Amino acid sequence: MGAPDTDVLVVGAGPVGLMLAGDLAAAGVRVTVLERLTEPTTESRASVLHARTVELLDERGLLEYFGPLPDAGPGHFGGIRLDLTEAGDSNHAGQWKVPQTRVEAVLARRALAHGAGIRRGHTVTALRQEPDGVRVLATTPGSAPRRLSARYVVGCDGEDSTVRRLGGFRFPGTAPTKWLLRADLADIELRDRRFERHPRGVANARRGAGGITRIMVHSFDRVSAPPGQADFAQVRDEWAHVTGEDIGAARPLWVNAFHNARRQAACYRQGRVLLAGDAAHVQLPVGGQALNLGLQDAMDLGARLAAHLAGRADAASLDGYDTARRPAGARTLSNIEAQAQLLFGGPDVDAARALFRELLALASVRRHLGAMISGLDRGKPVGPPPGRTTGPAPALPHTTDRRITMGKLTGKTALVTGSSRGIGRATALRLGREGALVAVHCSGGLEAAEGTVSAIEKEGGRAFPIRAELGVPGDVHELFLALEAELKERTGTTTLDILVNNAGVMGGVDPEELTPEQFDRLFAVNAKAPYFLVQRALANIPDGGRIINISSGLTRMANPQEVAYAMTKGAIDQLTLHFAKHLGPRGITVNSVGPGITDNGSALFDDPGAVAAMGRYSVFNRVGESRDIADVVAFLAGDDSRWITGSYLDASGGTLLGG
Repeated sequence: MGAPDTDVLVVGAGPVGLMLAGDLAAAGVRVTVLERLTEPTTESRASVLHARTVELLDERGLLEYFGPLPDAGPGHFGGIRLDLTEAGDSNHAGQWKVPQTRVEAVLARRALAHGAGIRRGHTVTALRQEPDGVRVLATTPGSAPRRLSARYVVGCDGEDSTVRRLGGFRFPGTAPTKWLLRADLADIELRDRRFERHPRGVANARRGAGGITRIMVHSFDRVSAPPGQADFAQVRDEWAHVTGEDIGAARPLWVNAFHNARRQAACYRQGRVLLAGDAAHVQLPVGGQALNLGLQDAMDLGARLAAHLAGRADAASLDGYDTARRPAGARTLSNIEAQAQLLFGGPDVDAARALFRELLALASVRRHLGAMISGLDRGKPVGPPPGRTTGPAPALPHTTDRRITMGKLTGKTALVTGSSRGIGRATALRLGREGALVAVHCSGGLEAAEGTVSAIEKEGGRAFPIRAELGVPGDVHELFLALEAELKERTGTTTLDILVNNAGVMGGVDPEELTPEQFDRLFAVNAKAPYFLVQRALANIPDGGRIINISSGLTRMANPQEVAYAMTKGAIDQLTLHFAKHLGPRGITVNSVGPGITDNGSALFDDPGAVAAMGRYSVFNRVGESRDIADVVAFLAGDDSRWITGSYLDASGGTLLGG
């Protein structure tokens, strides 16, 4: 194709396209935005920002350019009051009133300040992928068609995306069944009402800044607006039909119709063409989730593209965008569909609404639904790419694009058994830092596991606790019931990319004193449970997945008090060897890690003399730390270890090298 005109061509100068352009330009990427409108829209459209989006804007130093953020009220779930300030641990919990026009203005200013080009009045009419780039044909009023080339093209051009159509993306889903009308009105006094239900429909009204009242109305018993732009006459008639009130004297500033179509692209990337925002997913714009979902798409994709174009990641790393954001989109579409049924269903949903009111009286339910709507349950998108080091852009003198590293396990899911303490806890923390969603397993009380989850979340990671006692009948079934339910809730699938068999018990009994019951217990927890965990997980682990079994240096050196324990770990090494051959055709690697003497937090390691004596077994003259083992596990969990399988990795600090 030759030298491209630009690195990335973004189609669409709405909030999503401008967010992406600003992040890319701040990372030194050449980016051009094409927009069919000749001027920025004056329509208010979306007007709410949620906690996770505000956090990410804050990380970019952009909040001050929005000015004070007015509180947009408590929020709702399906029209039932839900206080989003209870959503989770965030300095920006709640929802904030920011008109889309203001969002676009700030993001356009930032993109331009960092060197992005924004070309208005350009309509994309053709697109062709080539091995090293993409060619685009765009028309402008009164001019000949213009040909542009780019290394990548991103469609941020909304529900009727031209890029999606020209790129050949499948867009499955359901057609509209309900139509709703919205309008911004001046010169009228209406009482505020919050999704007020009437026998014939639902009406909403809220007076905002400048005396402008936004209304929304839906009729249960008739289709109020065909596809296309609604007019004020339709809004007036529908409002009267539902409420019995005459709003004919109002001055309409903006009117539109929207619907409950639900569609999502089958993939977000096809070669060098990608989708973000409403180009990738269409949903009912209830509660402001659509705008926030799209902005977070852009933030995630911007970091990945910037890393790839800077040579820090290969092209395959861009598939992580689809892996991370498509499940997030599916989850959002699912909760919006549930809300649509509660909000716009007729009398047949009254019982369901009554039940939801009871559920929302529970603090745990409010936190769960609030975090889901606010984006605080999905962990952090990859975040902004590195900003230029030559100082802030002149038009935004205080803007700082902070460095957030893309973890090598971003978009992956992991189960670490026995991860409430010791090596398991350190491993869960390490995988969480690398971006994995971590299932933190414990056999006893959940308190310690919740502590590990809290530690992961404080570092910006994602995790959840699950409890299942191992070594008892039904243990694996119980664990996977909980695991699959949690994964489905958070990712929309039950995919498990990484299994770490860490849970185990030790003996500490002289060989003459070991009882059959103790022997059976050791094998049930240390050998039998891992075998059947692997067996059960094979339905969840995709091709290219990772299985990592924690063995022991005691399989290579003698300690008679742990003979039965060492036997169980020998079984683990055999499990590793044989499953590695069995799963090789699927690209699933299976490896063992053999720790030596490792500080697991037990009282023995509080004795300096004992620690010094144990440390002399290692060539490094110290005992191992849990993080030493966790780092080895993290290596095996990532792509760098793809050519290693069936191996025993000695992580004993040289203990086995001899005297």
